[in-house]
Amino acid sequence: MQFPLFQAPDSWRKITTLDMHTEGEPLRVIMSGFPELEGKNILDYRAFVRDNWDVLRTALMWEPRGHADMYGAVITPPVSPEADFGTFFLHNEGYSTMCGHAIIALATLAAETGLIKKEEGDNPVTIDTPAGLVKAFVRVKFGEIQSAYFQNVPSYVVALDQEVEVEGMGKVRYDLAFGGAFYAYVKAEDAGVGLGGKDFRDLIDKGMRIKRAVMGSSELVKHPFEEDLSFLYGTIFIGEPDEESMADSRNVCVFAEGEVDRSPTGTGVSGRMAIHHARGEVEVGEQMLIESILGTQFWGSVIEETTFGGFRAIIPQVEGRAFITGKHEFLIDPRDPLGDGFILR
Repeated sequence: MQFPLFQAPDSWRKITTLDMHTEGEPLRVIMSGFPELEGKNILDYRAFVRDNWDVLRTALMWEPRGHADMYGAVITPPVSPEADFGTFFLHNEGYSTMCGHAIIALATLAAETGLIKKEEGDNPVTIDTPAGLVKAFVRVKFGEIQSAYFQNVPSYVVALDQEVEVEGMGKVRYDLAFGGAFYAYVKAEDAGVGLGGKDFRDLIDKGMRIKRAVMGSSELVKHPFEEDLSFLYGTIFIGEPDEESMADSRNVCVFAEGEVDRSPTGTGVSGRMAIHHARGEVEVGEQMLIESILGTQFWGSVIEETTFGGFRAIIPQVEGRAFITGKHEFLIDPRDPLGDGFILR
């Protein structure tokens, strides 16, 4: 037996999405149903949604349609002549400046949907983001997508070997770097935390304590050009990879309001490349293989040296895989008291 075909009333908002994951980290790509965006650039578009339609972020990221660790992207018209399209990013707390796993997913999606040609070799796609123009490439072999990679915005070290007093933890040493967003990088052993799935809640607790402590004590988290980008996005714990892994290191990022990235974190890997380059541990052209809390992996490398806002910087490259998991039409019944979403974390 089948129910009759359901047709939502015209008074209900209908939002269509394509859901994906990049090395385990979800991405909900909003394809239609959002209001027409107003503004002249990506930051304007983001501000317009934040100030007028934030309820759609909570409806799609939070329960009952999402969950505390959901992540999203809104597709926008391009604002740069060379861009194929633009995007900005959503999560449980608000809006981020740049997202590597989303760029890998969106580049893959551009090839899967025919927005760009899917030809043998490396297929370019250029994307406007809140942090700037990002160039990505989709690797195709024998007609199949193998991976995607992007060359990120200039990434740089703000400060090395800083110390902060953290509630319940004492002094914690960290490095501060920008890879499209600002992160505090902490050795897992210094924080007394493991980097496996069983450590999930401890990672959230200690990651948020460190984030709040750095935010409250440091005046260094300041973007050279955009005030909207001047905030600490998260804490990244660094440690040894799994014993059976071929990776060089493990990365676990706690960001926004206690989200744990299932991937190695594209912007986080970018910041790490800047740190390793500043310490003389990774030269131009060299690669590192960094794994996530799940053991999934990103390749990170340094493409070139540059400067940015008075900082010595690099152009990093990050590579991984993304997959489409679903196509959805979400409905918002105006009578539903929980239609705008809720979150328990």
